Amino acid sequence: MADIFALTQEALLGSDIELIDVERAPLGVLRVVIDHPEGVVIDHCEWVSKQLSRVFEVENVDYARLEVSSPGIDRPLRTLRDFVRFAGARVELRFYEAVDNQKVFKGVLISPEDVTVDNVDADTQFVLELEQASGNVRDLTFTFDEVDRAKLDPVLDFKGRKR
Repeated sequence: MADIFALTQEALLGSDIELIDVERAPLGVLRVVIDHPEGVVIDHCEWVSKQLSRVFEVENVDYARLEVSSPGIDRPLRTLRDFVRFAGARVELRFYEAVDNQKVFKGVLISPEDVTVDNVDADTQFVLELEQASGNVRDLTFTFDEVDRAKLDPVLDFKGRKR
């Protein structure tokens, strides 16, 4: 799978499309998840599908069907750059080691002000702002290496405005 991921990433070099994941699913489905700085639209998926179909044919990658999609509203955060890019967003983090007997936390991700996607490193200290039941805010400081999994955790309001 690492070879397919690397091959897919190489095929997308030079474009503004970011590869998030490549997954083999049942029945020969090869699922590719992409992102774009301005959001993924159908034209991005179509372009990636055509590009990868050609590359996979030349490289003899075996699959029955290729699916290209956006990461959705609960986009996984997999790199240090993601943590800087989505600073200020609500996220769900799962840590390798428990903090106060808890591994999963939800809150607002804060990145240091002087850190950019170009100068972030493994020693960067991020903060997760946790809202307590009392209404107070508690800060949890961590590094990228302490995080097992991370994803966006937006709050959706399906009720709309009350009039």
